[in-house]
Amino acid sequence: MKNFIIGIDVSKDTLDFCILEKDNRKKFMQGVIANKEKDILTWLKKFDKEQFIVAIEHTGHYGALLTWLLEDHQFTYYLINPLDLQRSLGLQRGKSDSVDAYRIADYIITNHHKLSPFKLPSEELRRLKALMTARERYVKMSVQIQNSLKAEIILNEKVALKQLIKLEQKQLISIKKAIQDLDKQMIEIVKANHELNATYTNISSVIGVGVVTSLKCIIETDNFTRFTDARKFNCHCGLAPFPYQSGSSIKGRTKTHFLRDKTLKSILFKAACTAIQHDPQLKIYYQQRIEKGKHKLTALNAVANKIVLRIFAVAKRNEPFVKLIT
Repeated sequence: MKNFIIGIDVSKDTLDFCILEKDNRKKFMQGVIANKEKDILTWLKKFDKEQFIVAIEHTGHYGALLTWLLEDHQFTYYLINPLDLQRSLGLQRGKSDSVDAYRIADYIITNHHKLSPFKLPSEELRRLKALMTARERYVKMSVQIQNSLKAEIILNEKVALKQLIKLEQKQLISIKKAIQDLDKQMIEIVKANHELNATYTNISSVIGVGVVTSLKCIIETDNFTRFTDARKFNCHCGLAPFPYQSGSSIKGRTKTHFLRDKTLKSILFKAACTAIQHDPQLKIYYQQRIEKGKHKLTALNAVANKIVLRIFAVAKRNEPFVKLIT
């Protein structure tokens, strides 16, 4: 490990930093700089990348510029999950950006043996992620307009709403076209990259896994480099429920983590619905769960787990899925 840790608390306009000496946690320097490219570059020139490690609490797009510049200048840096940081600190009194920067640096000194430096995904993956985020936004808009149209068509029998209905129908057509265009752009990016195309071809061969499921899995796993196994990915998706336990009691419903990726879980559930219609093996597996008294959603969740296992298997083996002959 290097000699100095720079903890940075990121906000929209500023970066509060605190530098600690690794060996004794003594405060070496602290301050504030503007969250602007020119200011960050000037500041980074003060530090030897061989001696300094940077730690940032993952705050979303406010820290994007900083991570890009750290990557470009080959600094070793860590993105810390806010939940992990909060858990490690316990109950803390007071809140200030400078104190938070100190706590971030201190967290790295304590936990560096359990953490891995962060690396930005490839440019292609970053483009795919941006396009998928836009697609998901348009899908939500489409659902909202469709729900509005259903209500307005019923209400139109009593109130004249023909103009409004026509307007929203045009919006719906436009949104659906935008979604199709985004899908086309993502496929073009994948097809132009040998590694991404190989992964896409292999995982889309899994029964039930279509275009959107394949693309979403590639994006969320950074082309299967971010997650080491299917179990961890299932936890990320919310497909791996854990028992809720209080004291000596372990009864009650199982739960999934509140930070789960709900969009990804929904996509995998749709894949599971398709799979039990077209894959005899998974259809039998689903029916067996139902016969054992499991709720339909619980049985479907189990099928989605199986699909994730298959996706990871073909991705790691780098070969298409082979359907069993029954």
